[in-house]
Amino acid sequence: MEKQIRSRDIKLVPIGNSKGVRIPKALLQKYGLNNSLLLEETDSGLLLRKKDDNKLSWEDTYKAMANEKEDWDDFDTTLIDGLEDEDFEH
Repeated sequence: MEKQIRSRDIKLVPIGNSKGVRIPKALLQKYGLNNSLLLEETDSGLLLRKKDDNKLSWEDTYKAMANEKEDWDDFDTTLIDGLEDEDFEH
């Protein structure tokens, strides 16, 4: 079963020194589009996608990692793997 590709004619509209597209309200609601989208350049053309707002920022990622309270007691064991005897200075 092949996916059906739907296409629509849309016009570029002036926005300051740029151009933009108007997306019909029904499509905005259907795909849950809000304030921002991702625009990707692909081999077959441009692709607009919903932005993943659930993605953590670096700051949020660090905070989430700090809250994990991981046990690093075994970390010293991995440090003593024989490489400490090697001379890495040239």
